[in-house]
Amino acid sequence: MSRWWTEAVAALGDVLPLPLAALLVVLLAGVAALAWYHFPAWVPRRLPRWRLPRLRLPRWRRRTADGPAAVALPRPRGAHDDLPADAARSLADRLAAEGRYAEAVRERLRAMVRRLVAVGAVAPRPGMTVTELTDAAARARPPVDPPLRAAGAIFAELWYAQRPAAADHDRRMRELADDLDRALSAPPPDGGAR
Repeated sequence: MSRWWTEAVAALGDVLPLPLAALLVVLLAGVAALAWYHFPAWVPRRLPRWRLPRLRLPRWRRRTADGPAAVALPRPRGAHDDLPADAARSLADRLAAEGRYAEAVRERLRAMVRRLVAVGAVAPRPGMTVTELTDAAARARPPVDPPLRAAGAIFAELWYAQRPAAADHDRRMRELADDLDRALSAPPPDGGAR
């Protein structure tokens, strides 16, 4: 092993000066470290998808007497999941006024989810992701799909890719919540039967 290493380093030294090779290795390690640190941010937003058929096994769920639980989105300790949508909106307004935009975006998304549940567009399940919720709501009411997908993308960018939140994110979430309210106020495409 040591002879192989010595010969490899000697061959590299014949082609490239060793200090330059060492500098290139250090630069390559630095680029790899930066890519590793900023991993979710540099991955393209839309990768090609090859869908394979998925085998779905039956899931046994225990039902509670109170009904389904709230959708599982990140929540600080001590916060209450049973707030109505209006309370979540006012909490989001307070958080945005304090400059806590990421938390305001999260509360605006929660208000949107509560609005969907209130009109019966979706039935929440514990551990439901934003994508699953969007898919379920789009099946029940197709016009809600664009604002929900955009809101989910903003939420994922701030909470999962950990990008810094700004006032523009909160403003955009307000617009998307208004779009969702308009889509929900329109009659369902099948004439109201669900």
